[in-house]
Amino acid sequence: MQPSMFNTRVPLAGRDDVFLMNTFTDSQLVVSQDVVDLLDRVGTTPDVIDRLDEPERSALRDLREHGFIVEDRETEWKALNRFFCDVREDTSELRVTALMTLQCNFACDYCIQGDHGDYNAHADKMSMETAHRLCDWVEMKLDALGSSQFALTFFGGEPLLNQPVMFAMAERLWRATRERGVGMRINVITNGLLLTPAVVNRLEPFGLNGVKITLDGDQQTHDRMRPLRGGQGTFDRIIENIRQVADRCNVSIGGNFDEDTVDSYPALLDFLGDQAFADSLVKVSFKPVIREKPAAAPPGLIPLTAVGADDKPLGGTCMTSAGSGTGSACDSCNLLDTKMSYLREETKKRGFATIDGLHMGPCDIHRRHAYTVGPDGSLYACPGFTGEVTSATGHIGGQLEERYRRSAADFEALAAWRSCGDCAFIPVCAGGCSVASQSELGDMHQPACHKESMESALVSFAMDASSAA
Repeated sequence: MQPSMFNTRVPLAGRDDVFLMNTFTDSQLVVSQDVVDLLDRVGTTPDVIDRLDEPERSALRDLREHGFIVEDRETEWKALNRFFCDVREDTSELRVTALMTLQCNFACDYCIQGDHGDYNAHADKMSMETAHRLCDWVEMKLDALGSSQFALTFFGGEPLLNQPVMFAMAERLWRATRERGVGMRINVITNGLLLTPAVVNRLEPFGLNGVKITLDGDQQTHDRMRPLRGGQGTFDRIIENIRQVADRCNVSIGGNFDEDTVDSYPALLDFLGDQAFADSLVKVSFKPVIREKPAAAPPGLIPLTAVGADDKPLGGTCMTSAGSGTGSACDSCNLLDTKMSYLREETKKRGFATIDGLHMGPCDIHRRHAYTVGPDGSLYACPGFTGEVTSATGHIGGQLEERYRRSAADFEALAAWRSCGDCAFIPVCAGGCSVASQSELGDMHQPACHKESMESALVSFAMDASSAA
């Protein structure tokens, strides 16, 4: 027997107790120092069990039951491999992120694509025909997998610029899931400008779960960072839209910060806390904008770019969500350790639910049956890779092209965590964000390590958990 390599510990200030957490089993215990000493002895003292008294044996049994003690390292590595295999092959839920359009009505400061007047005339937009083909594909997948749950996320660009197609898809897939006895939920990631009660009314009968809206700091900062293409501010209208729908569906707030804007977020939090809808916000969390100089597309990733003279359509998700010089597609990507911790604590101080900064993965890129579908029907492993056509892993039409097979095999082999040694955070990190690795390192197979941030989050998590115990 030996201690698990996924054990973490935090001494509790002002107490002779220690918070123990195993990131693989998610077991959490507050124990006395002598139990910690016992755990250490198991790893260093031969025949330790023969020398234990009954209270120590009882404590040892508890530690083993909760995964803090394992048989041996080989067995634990096998269990970890089995865990990632189970995550990848899980068929209980089919997850689809549909990019309704790559058009956008904003001109965000940090968007590489920038403010190009002819953008909306050329950016890809999902047609009704493609939407129906996508629904055919989803029904086929549900039948093949036997999934009991279906999660559909509408994304873009700005998905609410293509409402007729979005509504038609939601209604048809709701009928399809009802016929199959499958649970369905819909989420919408939107800039919030077009989010009205009418939109909620249309989606609510079809399993609307929630909407995520981006606010980049207080009013002045947000209006500078996320104006309309004509330069007008958007903050006030978004807030009014939230007021009108917050009691109708789950609303979460996201935001993208950099060193110049991070100090405006406490004012935003204060403002949100003063609103009548404050208690209705299900989550508030912020993530950094990573700016690279020169501002060029990173190797293997082509985010939204200006439409050229040849009218070549743009490719890629909303630039608040993927690629260099942008925010990240999920809340776990591109962690700016110190500022992330600071804003997380500021958010908690004001009573808002937020990410704990610890339980961050494995993300959907590690799930075989989580798909991102581009406006043209191309399939991708993650929204962050939709800007590069060579990253497509297939097509809803079933075309068997060699480039799809190569890309699918590349994503199938993703296991950056194998390069993380015996890091205790592997089960909740999986080697970090693959988009960040591709953007920052030029290789999605390398770990994007933010261990410092996770260690900071662990301390905060331990304080919260121990005070609630």
